[in-house]
Amino acid sequence: MKKIVLSIALAFVAPFAWAQVSETTTTTTTTDANGTITEYTPGSAIVLRETSGPVQYRFGKTVTYVTRSGRTLDEEAVRTRIKVGLPVRVHYVKTGPDMVVDRVIVDED
Repeated sequence: MKKIVLSIALAFVAPFAWAQVSETTTTTTTTDANGTITEYTPGSAIVLRETSGPVQYRFGKTVTYVTRSGRTLDEEAVRTRIKVGLPVRVHYVKTGPDMVVDRVIVDED
């Protein structure tokens, strides 16, 4: 009888003892890039002329526009100041093949 109870207990516990635990680690890298705006589509994308050539960046869900001194630009300032020919620095996260911008830093105050 003890052998039967022990066998049933082991049969119940065995799958948990050999279960595999899987763990996934995701690494994100944030980077800055400098260049001059050659194309700008508000809320969608920005293309910068960099030393290596033109590079396209996609905008994330929220993008903050700031001056070099750290002052945040309001919507009106973004509409009037962010345009083709403006030197900027973008802060982005590489997500798969996309470079997703979350901050645009205007090189002038």
